[in-house]
Amino acid sequence: MSATPQSETAASLHGKVAVITGAGRGIGREVALLLASQGVSVVVNDIGAALDGQGNDTGPAMELVREIEKQGGKAVANTASVSEWESARSLVQQALDTYGRIDYVVNNAGILRDKIFHQMDPADYEAVLRVHLFGSFYVSRAAAEHFRKQEGGAFVHMTSTSGLIGSIGQANYASAKLGIVGLSRSLALDMARFNVRSNCIAPSAFSRMIESVPGATPEQKARNLELRRARTRPEQIAPVVAYLLSDGASHISGQIIGVRGNELYLYSQPRPVRVQHNSDGWTLDTLRDHIGEGWKSSFTPLERTRDVFPWQAQ
Repeated sequence: MSATPQSETAASLHGKVAVITGAGRGIGREVALLLASQGVSVVVNDIGAALDGQGNDTGPAMELVREIEKQGGKAVANTASVSEWESARSLVQQALDTYGRIDYVVNNAGILRDKIFHQMDPADYEAVLRVHLFGSFYVSRAAAEHFRKQEGGAFVHMTSTSGLIGSIGQANYASAKLGIVGLSRSLALDMARFNVRSNCIAPSAFSRMIESVPGATPEQKARNLELRRARTRPEQIAPVVAYLLSDGASHISGQIIGVRGNELYLYSQPRPVRVQHNSDGWTLDTLRDHIGEGWKSSFTPLERTRDVFPWQAQ
């Protein structure tokens, strides 16, 4: 891989060290490849599990490491689970032991166990939160100690429109992904004094996770399959991740950026849209009149992601 960056922004990545979770496939893999091409030493974390989190296969992580090394980059494999505190700490420690430092964390690991809400097993709810939300906290918390000491570092976390907007049959995934937004915002606020940044990306790239989302018939999935593969590719996400890690984005923190094909979105974050004061206090009837009727036009519709983005990504 070429270690000669093409711009000042890219040059700021050279010589840094990144931990990327869930990096064996999909978006994580493309992020690792791009960062390595810019001179970043990469810890490729992936347990090689099936989409539901079952199983363990060292193959994906090791294959990516070999590919990076073949192209002249630096990488080491890690198959620790991010869903446990001690193994997440060992992931960060491996970066320190191997490269002597850690500069970036990309929280990308995830699993899916989709089911309509009234049929969702508590174990499936907890398992998804442990990988996505707990995993993002554990890895970030372990890295934060070192970011504070060196007074610098950057986090990029993967959220989803399932949490930001809504989806059917994904209460566990949506809860975790919206929780990650709160985690990232808190990180950005708490760590700003140490020159540490934290941002979220809401990707729309074709992957195993996107393919499994419920709500479409097999015929609809088959019809859209090739189009989505062509227009929403993991490699379209990677440059946005790399930019947010770079010094070129030193003024960006606590934000949510959507990537859908070649389209970018800056997401709003919850703020009051209507305010109503009643000096006499509230009764059921005045609430009905002022809130139930008066605010009706300002309520957020009960929409799904595909209702908000009805057009094909370009």
